[in-house]
Amino acid sequence: MTSFDTTRRHLLKGLGAVCACVCAPALAADFDVRTFGARGDGTTLDTDAIHAAIAAASAAGGGTVRFPAGRYLSFSIRLQSRVALYLDAGSVIVAADPADGHGRYDPAEPNPHDAYQDFGHSHWHNSLIWGENLEDVAILGPGRIWGRGLTRSGPGANRPLKAGDMPSSLGGKDPMGERAKSGTVFGAEMDGKGNKAIALKNCRNVLLRDFSMLKCGHFAVLATGVDNLTIANLTVDTERDGFDIDCCRNVRISDCAVNTPNDDAICLKSSYALGRARFTEHVTITGCQVSGFDLGTLLDGTYQKTQLKAPDEEGVCGRIKLGTESNGGFRNIVIANCVFEHCRGLAIESVDGAVIEDVTVDNLAMRDLTTAPLFIRLGRRMRAPAGTRVGAIRRVNISNVVASQANAPFAAIVAGLPEAPVEDVRLSNITIVYGGGGTAADARRVPPEVPDHYPEPSMFGVTPAYGLYVRHARNVEVHHADLRTAAPDARPPVVLDDVKGERFDHVQLGRAAGVPAIRRVRPASAPASAPPRA
Repeated sequence: MTSFDTTRRHLLKGLGAVCACVCAPALAADFDVRTFGARGDGTTLDTDAIHAAIAAASAAGGGTVRFPAGRYLSFSIRLQSRVALYLDAGSVIVAADPADGHGRYDPAEPNPHDAYQDFGHSHWHNSLIWGENLEDVAILGPGRIWGRGLTRSGPGANRPLKAGDMPSSLGGKDPMGERAKSGTVFGAEMDGKGNKAIALKNCRNVLLRDFSMLKCGHFAVLATGVDNLTIANLTVDTERDGFDIDCCRNVRISDCAVNTPNDDAICLKSSYALGRARFTEHVTITGCQVSGFDLGTLLDGTYQKTQLKAPDEEGVCGRIKLGTESNGGFRNIVIANCVFEHCRGLAIESVDGAVIEDVTVDNLAMRDLTTAPLFIRLGRRMRAPAGTRVGAIRRVNISNVVASQANAPFAAIVAGLPEAPVEDVRLSNITIVYGGGGTAADARRVPPEVPDHYPEPSMFGVTPAYGLYVRHARNVEVHHADLRTAAPDARPPVVLDDVKGERFDHVQLGRAAGVPAIRRVRPASAPASAPPRA
């Protein structure tokens, strides 16, 4: 044997030893739930085995709890710091149903601040998977979380019902059980039930990636006070909210498809659930698709549209929204490269005292919209501690938006209050094709102020403009916009009411003969440019 061969053999042995040293800890850090007694047969409760695997990983200083292919029936799963759950292809974590009599979800922990947001936003422990005060947590893999036994219903805020607590479109109806029932203890009907698939409170360094979620109760993901949160490549098909990102900082949501016909798909909030007003800030939402297809038809690939209304009696939901819970505020928010299909439009709302500022929206494609394509609302619902002042909305840039089949009777809306106008909104490179059909009577309407109502475009009724309705605003700019209708419409394209500092340039506003391009309802400053082309 040559000296070269001998040297090569020693080198390969050395590399093998190094590889063994490097790879052995990684292998040791995997904790298979079947090793700890999980059956994965969809009928045996695997809760205890899952907890044993998580405890072992935590005791080892961290690791990955692995779910091989199978169906793992479970009640509440409690996460631990430095532990990841990995869902192999073919694995499903299934939420057990307490009605079967074999167990119950962890009780909802007390929250003395539950008067300012719904029950679902105020508690985290009553969930399929939850964690509190954790760091370095992940849920990964191509498997699925199925909230089969979760409930989508629950009480509203723990206070006497007020005008803004529920959408005006409901009248006296209560499809989600939010109205307080006399003679009962608040939240008693939720005892033993779970209403969220994943709930995280006061955590940091969290990664959710690559899995799918089906029918997840009130929330697929509720993250409150979570910093450095990444949600990537999730496919969610659920009966109420998809992602609720509440009082969080440094959040990245990317490449997700979220289908929620009955509620919001991706929703930023800044509630009072933590007992203090905290900004949701430094957030990017990119490359996502939101929709309101029939429940389950995103995941099965049929994309059905037989459901026409959400439980609030308006068109199916499935949108991206800032609000409604809006105590702390929103700032440094980017929404880019997203698709809206068969759902409501983009909503930016401050009604509980929040300051919303420095928001950039770019590259949206929208089709088959069930309400206004854009809805910016500064209101005075004030579901907040006594003494809270009206908030503000300022410095919002929305650009490169194309929308078609915007068939609801609502224009894009920017609406503040007489004492608190929306400020510094810029719309540029906007093309929207509305359904049309508005009448001369619609054009004469004066929408009610309703400052304390739940914010939805329908709160104003049919808008007197078909394309853009702006009221109580300052410094609104519209550049390179094309607004038109598919059918004749007797309303003007734009109505400005108590608007100052407006600027329109390079705009095309389709309109019927004799109808002005822009109608100003109250005295305001003269336009800062030449009148728009017909």
